[in-house]
Amino acid sequence: MIYFTAGESHGPQLTGIIEGFPAGLHLSIEKINQKLSERQKGYGRGYRQKIEKDQVKITSGVRHSITLGSPITLTIANIDHKHWSEIMDPVHKPDPETNLREVKNPRPGHADLVGGMKYGHQDLRNVLERSSARETAMRVAIGAVCTQLLNELGIEIAGYVRKIGTIEADIDQLLTPDQIERAISGNDLRIVNSDKVEAIHEFIDQTKKAGDTLGGIVRVIAKNVPAGLGSYTSWNEKLDAKIAAAVIGINAFKGVSFGDGFDLGTKPGSQVMDPIYWNQDQGWYRSSDHLGGFEGGMTNGMPLIINAAMKPIPTLYKPLHSVAIDTKEEHKASIERSDVTAIVPASLVIEAVVAIELCKIILDTFDCASMERLKKQYLDYCDELKKY
Repeated sequence: MIYFTAGESHGPQLTGIIEGFPAGLHLSIEKINQKLSERQKGYGRGYRQKIEKDQVKITSGVRHSITLGSPITLTIANIDHKHWSEIMDPVHKPDPETNLREVKNPRPGHADLVGGMKYGHQDLRNVLERSSARETAMRVAIGAVCTQLLNELGIEIAGYVRKIGTIEADIDQLLTPDQIERAISGNDLRIVNSDKVEAIHEFIDQTKKAGDTLGGIVRVIAKNVPAGLGSYTSWNEKLDAKIAAAVIGINAFKGVSFGDGFDLGTKPGSQVMDPIYWNQDQGWYRSSDHLGGFEGGMTNGMPLIINAAMKPIPTLYKPLHSVAIDTKEEHKASIERSDVTAIVPASLVIEAVVAIELCKIILDTFDCASMERLKKQYLDYCDELKKY
């Protein structure tokens, strides 16, 4: 399976194409739209989320809610495009009026300056329109498609926020995806520790008044993933490496770890390896999950634990020092409409890309022409592992 996304932040729409998806999966458009709706929520989000009402449209690869095995095309309309249609016109030449939203003062921490240098753009809007996190709406939609396939195979997945700025919002207990979904549904921060909601709201409000932004830490848990996905035989076949690349490919993410993460480097081996056990009912299992469900680049049958660190959004309402790309005069960086923090929806984006990578490795491992054949091979494989 491969996928692509296309579209600019203020263009007419976002487009996604999924190729290599099996025929015969009943696909719920309502579940895709539910994830898109959740992505637009969260305390600390900006004004644009009140404008856009993201809804996916399926234009190929699905008939009567059943996947056909041919490429699936998804589109999400940008409602705000009506205010930008002349500025973002793909055909007509620009004039002084359509150039009113030119960007000349690059923002520190954004793709603006380096993208302009690389591609030779003299209006940095040509960079920021595609480098905008608006694109992640399509990855959430594609992830929602992949999650429905994973659920058919019994795999559960959920993402949540562990930390916002300096405030910890996690608990010591490792929750299942179902427990996570129930816990985060009761607040607008997607945190499992509801006692921290008020303090985080206040922290975000104070940061907004200061014209600043916040990052944070998210975690994704995937349960019932069988052992042996990925491979130790070559570095580029390691599944944890592929997931790490997908996570870092999301806007503003600067760190990824598995299980106990960077703490693993501070402890002796006896405290971080996961002892192996076997019984008739479960087959092979570990008594702990410090390594986050991976050994040798392969899943080991334990829940996958993926952690990711997001930097604060680079658009500041009290902007930092910058330099105009044309005159080289000193200026404050440009200001674009933005959020105080996007860590809440980011937990959904991480969840989506992890689901995509798990779906890809499963479809690469088993016959993926039809859902019925895929399920049979997959279940036979799981049975084989249990009998090993």
